[in-house]
Amino acid sequence: MAAYKTEQRGQLMDFLQRNPDRQFSAQQIAESLPAPKISLSAIYRNLTALEGAGFINRFTKEGSREIYYQYIQSEHCRDCIHLICMKCGKTIHMEQEITDRLLSDTFEANGFQISRQKTVLYGVCSGCLPRADSRL
Repeated sequence: MAAYKTEQRGQLMDFLQRNPDRQFSAQQIAESLPAPKISLSAIYRNLTALEGAGFINRFTKEGSREIYYQYIQSEHCRDCIHLICMKCGKTIHMEQEITDRLLSDTFEANGFQISRQKTVLYGVCSGCLPRADSRL
């Protein structure tokens, strides 16, 4: 973890750890960090390093080409599959029992082992369903 001791990376990690259930674009992160501000290029470099080290996942959202990042090393995120609402952006952690059954059934049926830490399922949360377009 010594490679993550730079002030910029520490500031970025602190922000991400305080917001584990949300996804942010690099621009949103830059705007949310306190002074002194970190350059956008430094944020991208640090995000790339943190992703390579397994601290964050990156996602794209439907209808957007922008990349979003989420911290995944919190207790709640480490071993779960994330469900992300395409309407409001809410992150839900799939229950452990359901996750285990999905992973086991997928392996048995297809001989394919799913990475639970890298898996994100997109859909519409119960709070958005009445407003959701019938086409997902």
